[in-house]
Amino acid sequence: MLDTLRQREADGQPIRVALVGAGAMGVGIAWQIGRTPGMRLVAIVDLDEAQARKAAEAYGRPFAVVTPGMAPPADGRVALLKEPFALLEAADPGIDVLVEATNTISFAARVCLAAIERGCHIVLMNAEVDLAVGPLLAHEAARKGVVVTSDAGDQHGVLMRMIEEIELWAFEIVMAGNIKGFLDRRATAAGLIEEARVRNLNPIQCCAYTDGTKLNIEMALVANAAGLHASTLGMYGPRTARVEDVHRVFDFDALYGDGGGGGVVDYILGAEPGGGVFVVGRCMDPLQRGYLQYYKLGDGPYYLFYRPYHLCHLETTRAIALAALYGRAVLQHGLPRRTDVYAFAKRDLAAGEAIPHGIGGDQAYGLIADAPAAEAARWLPIVLLDTESDALPRLVRPVPCDAPLTLDDVAMPDSELMRLMARQRAVLGDGAA
Repeated sequence: MLDTLRQREADGQPIRVALVGAGAMGVGIAWQIGRTPGMRLVAIVDLDEAQARKAAEAYGRPFAVVTPGMAPPADGRVALLKEPFALLEAADPGIDVLVEATNTISFAARVCLAAIERGCHIVLMNAEVDLAVGPLLAHEAARKGVVVTSDAGDQHGVLMRMIEEIELWAFEIVMAGNIKGFLDRRATAAGLIEEARVRNLNPIQCCAYTDGTKLNIEMALVANAAGLHASTLGMYGPRTARVEDVHRVFDFDALYGDGGGGGVVDYILGAEPGGGVFVVGRCMDPLQRGYLQYYKLGDGPYYLFYRPYHLCHLETTRAIALAALYGRAVLQHGLPRRTDVYAFAKRDLAAGEAIPHGIGGDQAYGLIADAPAAEAARWLPIVLLDTESDALPRLVRPVPCDAPLTLDDVAMPDSELMRLMARQRAVLGDGAA
């Protein structure tokens, strides 16, 4: 891959990238593209011009602010824009790959669909839009001969790369796991303002990390892409000191049995190495197990593989290159949808209460569950609460703390996201819902 990128650089044919979202990750992505041969950042989009400038400065090349009605610069400078649609509606937007790095859902979906229509590959640094309408985006991308992929550096992208390799070695995948440092289901954005400031995050985004919703979303993406399912509602998440302790805290015979039910997703809490991910594979073959014992992987039949880091923006350029050079996705949302993430009350909720934020909000946290049973119970997917409109979801009856919110508990306003998800169901069937 690197040799090919270097050749593209030498030939003056770099991969042209547009970045939508110049928050903490967006700035890092811009820096990384600026140090990767064979890539050029042609546009940065953010409502906050100061953030777009910060990303452009990190990228390290000249830039120009483009206001409505202006043509993008034709002299190699990076275009800084507040919205992407004028650029994407041009006859030739001059973009090979669009990286979506906002924390929106409806807006992100519109951007991605517009870019796909113009023949751009999509890299999603945005797990929420991936969970909500990833199947629809993938369907539209296939129709146009491009790919939609999750990012290579988020936990779900790293796990998918590990799973692919471990399956290549002829292991059965028993568990794909995340290593989470801290969890507080009662977290609120107001209580995390200082933590968010230190980490250069939006407090709502920080809250989604802290209350576990983001973790559950990422593991749902892994489950749906790799054909796994949730170990239990919200996963078990046992606390342990070291990743090697998974053999002690999980009963893999009970979870996996004869393999007929398939593998599961789960996580461990507070373990070292912090920030890593792990996969447990099963091998029953006596010959292979002899080799594995010699390689110091233990007696089996369950074998632990782990990566002690995931590097977020550093690895985004890998996803960009795989899409542009080889038409390959790191992770693509699979069908039928095996799991989804559903809203649970973060505290006692009163009838008439509005829900201004779903993911990272003060009223709900998200838990992964196997989709067929949850849909039968009419549980509410948490992505639906992020309407991104003035009309907010509102409780029509009280819901006690830690109970699931159902479609009958919440009056949902008409929203662009609901229309997109209805379109997804119409195009791809009930398995995409």
